[in-house]
Amino acid sequence: MDNQKKTFYITTPIYYPSGKFHIGTAYTTVASDTIARYKRLRGYDVRFQTGMDEHGQKIQEKAAEAGKEPQQYVNEIAESAKAVWKLMDISYDDFIQTTEKRHTDAVEKIFQKFLDNGDIYKGEYEGWYCTPCESFFTESQLDNGNCPDCGRPVHKVKEESYFFNMKKYADRLLKYYEDNAEFIEPESRKNEMINNFIKPGLEDLSVSRTSFDWGIKVPGDPKHVIYVWVDALTNYITTLGYLSDEDTLFKKYWPADVHVVGKDIVRFHTIYWPIFLMALDLPLPKKVFAHGFIMMKDGKMSKSKGNVVYPEMLVERYGLDATRYFLLRELPFGSDGVFSPESFVERTNFDLANDLGNLLNRTISMMNKYFDGHIPTEGLEPTEFDAALIAQATDTKMKYEENMEKMQFSVVLSDVWALVSRTNKYIDETAPWVLAKDEALKGQLATVMANLAESLRQIAVMIQPFMTIAPKQIMEQLGLGEELLAWDTLETFGAIPSGKKVIEKGVPIFPRLDNEVEVGYIREQMQGSVKPTEEPKKDALAKKEEDVPEISFEDFMKVDLRVATVIACDKMPKADKLLKLQLELGYEQRQVVSGIAEYYKPEELIGRKVIVVANLKPVKLRGELSQGMVLAGSKDGVLTLATVDEKLENGAKVK
Repeated sequence: MDNQKKTFYITTPIYYPSGKFHIGTAYTTVASDTIARYKRLRGYDVRFQTGMDEHGQKIQEKAAEAGKEPQQYVNEIAESAKAVWKLMDISYDDFIQTTEKRHTDAVEKIFQKFLDNGDIYKGEYEGWYCTPCESFFTESQLDNGNCPDCGRPVHKVKEESYFFNMKKYADRLLKYYEDNAEFIEPESRKNEMINNFIKPGLEDLSVSRTSFDWGIKVPGDPKHVIYVWVDALTNYITTLGYLSDEDTLFKKYWPADVHVVGKDIVRFHTIYWPIFLMALDLPLPKKVFAHGFIMMKDGKMSKSKGNVVYPEMLVERYGLDATRYFLLRELPFGSDGVFSPESFVERTNFDLANDLGNLLNRTISMMNKYFDGHIPTEGLEPTEFDAALIAQATDTKMKYEENMEKMQFSVVLSDVWALVSRTNKYIDETAPWVLAKDEALKGQLATVMANLAESLRQIAVMIQPFMTIAPKQIMEQLGLGEELLAWDTLETFGAIPSGKKVIEKGVPIFPRLDNEVEVGYIREQMQGSVKPTEEPKKDALAKKEEDVPEISFEDFMKVDLRVATVIACDKMPKADKLLKLQLELGYEQRQVVSGIAEYYKPEELIGRKVIVVANLKPVKLRGELSQGMVLAGSKDGVLTLATVDEKLENGAKVK
């Protein structure tokens, strides 16, 4: 049956071994791993490849600086990279080093093919060269005299070179873009390639160098080293055995379904690589997806700034799942995103510890308390809230499958966490502690427990591509086997068989972090370059009344007012005026710190509908995150919360 499976071939870039891999490299790799895991879950025969690009002038110079031979230098970094990917549970099928004979032999044959076909000619190159990027640029392409890709200085190069005739294939490439709308994603990257490189006229590409010798030699002309992009890009087919005696994998998996790359190397993968393939008369990859960068608050990650984050530090202290979850939930895939210690700790605490972890703990506790640990499957009687929960689970699966195909990871996880929030709300709606007091309602209580277990099971199935440990932990605590983690079990809400018993006491799968301590720890690991977030100097309600300026209608429409329900409320330690509210907005849960403790007791607010300013920039109040503001009115020294009709659903926009 295996040979009848539909294949799926996905690749990361092959990374440059110029130093230790940071979370930017991990981001690309985890994203690719997530798609690979998802496709396996859906029954595909998956081939997932990563590796290292080991030739070139920069590597030769780095090795010399380290007092090592180039091969020793790259081998050591390759072993380090494999150790990181093992730590992060990256499920790759092949790790290619471009110094391997299986690759170098094939590259020589590919170059010879180009020569034989008349695609390459010898000439003399004179232009600007960026050593870190291994790229040539014309005068007009430079950015204030520097490399337009990395911003570093370039230097003038004049040497004999072989050139690839790019102009020959320019029209054919543009036609391919037009006929294959999804070849480059996001679409903005395609527009960049057309407007910045193809329409102005493609320059022929220098494909050899004579100023260094660390690389694959040109066949019949060994003083020339094959230019790094011919060498590097062809790895996607050489690792499958292209032009070798054993090309079974190539015949099975090529063309690639998706190349995942960073936005800085889009040009090479969407112009040079397709043209090379056209010259070889091979099919082009189905998609190149170019994601954005992980930025820091003070710009790009840089050792000189002291703001570099390495994945080992996060995984070893906070766990693999928390690290993988953050990278794909916080950062919209395709756009730039920002890493901060605060956001990492907040995601871990709110999404993982509070929402998912607490849901599991509450369910296990109630199952043991009300049904001696058994998941009920008989004597079930419906409640008025079941249909909404089941409908959201069904809808989540449909949206998940659609958005996963688009590689919109943050959207997928947002939808899954909306189901987590909906399940927590289901507990509040059905109030099992009330049902348990009436024997006549035992059937409804059984239904609630069964639905909670099933929701958790479905959530465990859906988070498998993203988190590799938590799904099994959830199933173990529910007393369920891994066969119930199969994707097709999501077709039915209620797949748990009879006779299943949860563990006697739930164990937190995501322990809550001490916000101040952990933010400080991450900053310290980043060499203390990230400045702490400033806390407001005084409570907003304590501000002196001032004349209120007029605003335009357009200004008012920028304010996003949403309906929410208070599901929990606590006093803030050592802050007499502040209450910490947990709000359910329908599509997510939030924490808001509000200065209303003088007017309301925490227990008075639970279950109350309020209006939230949902697009207010989050701030820290006494060390606690406040994600918005609840509206209240004040008259003659008495403050009253603004409320809405109970019929308005959470998340409804107030206009």
